[in-house]
Amino acid sequence: MGDKNRQEQTLIDTIKALSCDENLKDVCHLRRQGEPLPSQQAVARIVELCRGLIFPGFFGDSDVNCNNVNHYIGIRCEQLRDLLVEQITAGLCFGDTTPDAINLPELKCLAREKASVFISRLPELRRLLQSDVRATYLGDPAAISTDEVIYCYPAIRAISNYRIAHELVKLSVPIIPRMISEQAHSETGIDIHPAATIGEGFTIDHGTGIVVGATAIIGNNVKLYQGVTLGAKSFDIDDDGNPIKGIPRHPIIGDNVVIYSNASILGRITIGAGAVIGGNIWVTEDVAEGEKLVQARANNFLRFKQ
Repeated sequence: MGDKNRQEQTLIDTIKALSCDENLKDVCHLRRQGEPLPSQQAVARIVELCRGLIFPGFFGDSDVNCNNVNHYIGIRCEQLRDLLVEQITAGLCFGDTTPDAINLPELKCLAREKASVFISRLPELRRLLQSDVRATYLGDPAAISTDEVIYCYPAIRAISNYRIAHELVKLSVPIIPRMISEQAHSETGIDIHPAATIGEGFTIDHGTGIVVGATAIIGNNVKLYQGVTLGAKSFDIDDDGNPIKGIPRHPIIGDNVVIYSNASILGRITIGAGAVIGGNIWVTEDVAEGEKLVQARANNFLRFKQ
């Protein structure tokens, strides 16, 4: 009995330790009124529905045809709307840090408005992703068809998630966009922050290890190879030693730029239109339009106009 009592007391003490405010600090989002929290599974379903609506037959149900596509899209749009309202509401609750009571009906009404606007942008999302697919096909001699690109290329999955998440960022939806981008990161190894700005005709070749920071700006018809980082060089620190949020700190990439594998482009610098950045280079200064930057044998850079 003594051992059993000690074991029971150990369990009671552990439960108490795990439940105390100090132990829960920064690891548990305690709800004040039972408000909903975002669901990883529901967010993944939102992405699945969006992919299926943008690329019918390629994602989701494969039996879509000319006779049932209108019916298919109608049903999926309704499903998407309901899930968006639910998860956007949860995101708005999650993002509400005021000490006052949450007005859940008001947040649900706001979520319905945002969900409606998002769905209205699906045709434009399809146009943008069509441009990404076309650019990927034209830029890869190994690609047999655009169908193969949609079915098989992880970059299209990652870019799809980015474009879906970015629309939600523009609608000021908290947390859900980052969940979408991180799901793509886990799925493909490609890490694109949803707040980054990326033009049309975006191409990622192979893709594993690519990182695109939150304040990066990428023009039209840009191509990145595996391992490329568009990152920050340093952070401004406040008086308490914490990084200052929201400062532009990532590169600006002009139109028609190619950046080869494992190049690191760091800081708020500009890579001019039509420039080519060679592989395995650390770039922290502006690169002019049309300039080609490669690494010499002596670890110096060679700069020349194309």
